[in-house]
Amino acid sequence: MNAAEQLIAAGRAVVEAGLSPGSSGNISVLDGDRLLITGTGASLGALTPQALTETALDGTHLGGARPSKETPLHLGLYARDERHRAVVHVHSPQAVALSCLAPWREHSAIPPLTPYFVMRVGQTPLLPYRHPGDPALGADIRDARWPLRAALLANHGAVVAGASLEEAVERAAELEEACRIALLTAGRPRNELDPAQVRELAERWDSPWTPPTID
Repeated sequence: MNAAEQLIAAGRAVVEAGLSPGSSGNISVLDGDRLLITGTGASLGALTPQALTETALDGTHLGGARPSKETPLHLGLYARDERHRAVVHVHSPQAVALSCLAPWREHSAIPPLTPYFVMRVGQTPLLPYRHPGDPALGADIRDARWPLRAALLANHGAVVAGASLEEAVERAAELEEACRIALLTAGRPRNELDPAQVRELAERWDSPWTPPTID
C-alpha cells in the first residue's frame, strides 16, 4: 500500500478500536520528505484520498485538503525522534477522562499498573492545557524534558507516535486501555509495578521510562 492507502486503513482501525468518536482525531505518516495527514474535519472511519493533505516538515501546505489544525502537534513528535514515522491523535474517552485529573507523576500521568503499558507505550506525561490547534502544543511536546513516544494533553486527549501507522494505532489502543485501568483503580489501594520491574521491562523493550532518582 502507498502512504495514502495506509492512512485510510489506519483511520478505519482507529474507529473500529473505539478511539475516535464522531469526526474527532487526526493521524499522519511521513512519506519521504513530506507529511501526509488527515484534513480538517475528516472522519477517520471514512477517509478518502481527497480528505488527506500534504505538508512540508516545516508545516507548509503542499496540496490536498485543508490541513488539520493539529499539524504542529504531529510535527512536534516527528522533531523529537527520527524513529517516529507515524502519529495518532485521538479524543478517546478514557484518555480524555484521565487527562482531566492530576497526573500520577510528573514524567507519567499514568501509573505502571501493567507490563503492557510499560512495554508498548512507556511513560506518558500530561502536557499543559492549550486550546485545540494552538501551535504551542507542538513546542510543548517537542521540548518536553522526558523521553517519550506518547503524551496526554490536558482536558483534550492523547497523542502517540510509532515507527509505522500500525504500531502507532496499536500504541494508541494500549494507552486507552492503560487509562481505563488507571481510572478503574483510582482511589483504591493498588499494586503498581515496582521501580526494578519497570526498569527491567523498559530496558528489555527499549521503552522510555525515567527512573525515580531522575524524576
